[in-house]
Amino acid sequence: MGCRFSSEREPRAQKGRMPDDIPARIASLPSLNKAQLLVLWQQNFSHPPPPKLRKELMVPVLAYRLQEKEFGGLSHHARRRLQQIALGLGSGKGSVSTLQDGSRLVRIWRGVVHEVSVTDSGFVYQDRLFRSLSSIVREITGTQWSGPLFFGTRKKTT
Repeated sequence: MGCRFSSEREPRAQKGRMPDDIPARIASLPSLNKAQLLVLWQQNFSHPPPPKLRKELMVPVLAYRLQEKEFGGLSHHARRRLQQIALGLGSGKGSVSTLQDGSRLVRIWRGVVHEVSVTDSGFVYQDRLFRSLSSIVREITGTQWSGPLFFGTRKKTT
């Protein structure tokens, strides 16, 4: 690929049409309006987009889909693993069990740095062994909190 120094403009996608090569097609997506993106969506998916899906979110989804169609999607193993992860997130189970021995969790609370080490037998905080992150957070804050939320190992659900 060479650089152009002339004042020629790159051809822009017009009326929902895109250039043939994948990088150019993906690069043109942000310049399309929502109506043009909806046409591309219909060409690439067997279902309509969610009704309130914004243009800013349609662009990366379409970019992924174009690459997926050109180069292939995720392997069966990868899809199955992602489904397992998603099911674990939806069940309300925290990801604390995925913390590995030797990991360190650090949180600044009211100007004080609190560091927790993960071990096979629990969590070490200030040279004391705890069975749960929540008990450490109770020690730090004086109130009942979710330890995984406090240390950022699990996202807050809405």
